[in-house]
Amino acid sequence: MSRMLFVNLAVRDLDASIRFFRALGFEFNPKFTDESATCMIVSEQAYVMLLVEPRFADFTTKPIADPAKSTEALYCVSAASREEVDSFADAALAAGGTPAKEPQDFGFMYGRSFHDLDGHHWEVMWMDPQAAEQGPEEYAAQQQSA
Repeated sequence: MSRMLFVNLAVRDLDASIRFFRALGFEFNPKFTDESATCMIVSEQAYVMLLVEPRFADFTTKPIADPAKSTEALYCVSAASREEVDSFADAALAAGGTPAKEPQDFGFMYGRSFHDLDGHHWEVMWMDPQAAEQGPEEYAAQQQSA
């Protein structure tokens, strides 16, 4: 059975977050959007719920982490090419995001990372399709023997 994934993130300014993620090409489901939350569509099976902090607090008994001070998780989306990685990350920075780390280039895999407006750590990465299918170790061994 294929499952749907809903990642829930607390945000300070919902409208600013929507503008930021629209600048990266994401769309939103208006059926699950109101003044306190929106549903960002990542794929047919993956969604990110952006909830203003008071609404997010309704779903947890723990304090809400401050992503500007600590990393609660890393959120990674795939790209179809190295160029798309750069385009996506550049769009994030142009929309007000900040760099999280230097680009990482492992040959078969390339990625960049940024913090969104609330400090959540996002990564965008491309992996050679053959390496993704074989696994990085088998792919590297095959490349060395070629």
